[in-house]
Amino acid sequence: TEIISGIGCSSRLPYYVNAYCFHTIHGRALDVSTGAKVANPSMNVWTIMGDGDSLAIGGDHFIHAMRRNIDLNIILLNNKIYGLTKGQYSPTSERGFVSKTSPYGTVEDPFEPAELIFGARGRFFARCAASDIEKNVDVLVAAANHKGASMVEVLQNCVIFNNGIHASLASKELREKNAIYLKNGKPMVFGENNEYGLILEGLNIKVVKIGENGISLKDILVHDAHCEDATLHTKLAMMKGPDFPVALGVIRDVKAPTYEVAVTEQIEEVKAQKPYHNFEELMMTNNIWEIK
Repeated sequence: TEIISGIGCSSRLPYYVNAYCFHTIHGRALDVSTGAKVANPSMNVWTIMGDGDSLAIGGDHFIHAMRRNIDLNIILLNNKIYGLTKGQYSPTSERGFVSKTSPYGTVEDPFEPAELIFGARGRFFARCAASDIEKNVDVLVAAANHKGASMVEVLQNCVIFNNGIHASLASKELREKNAIYLKNGKPMVFGENNEYGLILEGLNIKVVKIGENGISLKDILVHDAHCEDATLHTKLAMMKGPDFPVALGVIRDVKAPTYEVAVTEQIEEVKAQKPYHNFEELMMTNNIWEIK
């Protein structure tokens, strides 16, 4: 196993774990991770990034890692702020957010990591709250078991420059009220007593209370994380309060060929067609003169 990080508060994780680690430069963690995985496909590679590191200077590498479906386990710690550089707004900061670089509020719409991933043909996306330790383990295990680029967005607080940004999900009680934990093959229910659920009304998701207006459990949507079509996954991932619960858990998990396996297979196919298999044989395929 190797842990590779970029630059930022999130990217200091390699200093706190006993493993093979590489603290790279700003925005380039996925480049190094790609090289490591392609060079040694049997290696288990985890990439740790923040919302600024991954989606700003590293944004180009981010979408292509998703598109190529490289077998990397990617963790995006999203606190919607640049913390290490002392509180500038990031690509995930909300419109109107006041920071040191936007004293009158940002005039930009943020990236939604899930929407960006699905647009780049990403096959695995999960989300969890940093304080939900038990559920985080389940999500990270699912990411590790997925063959391909798995991306886990961790909704994380920044106590110094953006304190309380995910306060509505900080405790178990608040998550029961404000979040829905999706499980493949299970009805999409939430609430302290699972009294609420999600249904489709036309092409839109609607929150309903089970037992009212003739709604029963059989009317509630059942989560299919393996569906090839990302339309419903996108709608689920984009839900926001107060009208909708925030979707946590594994939202999308779809099988597809992986980049590093395809590259390795292609190399072996080409080698098998060549009359030479090493440098010495290559030299012997050309005209040879013996100098005396």
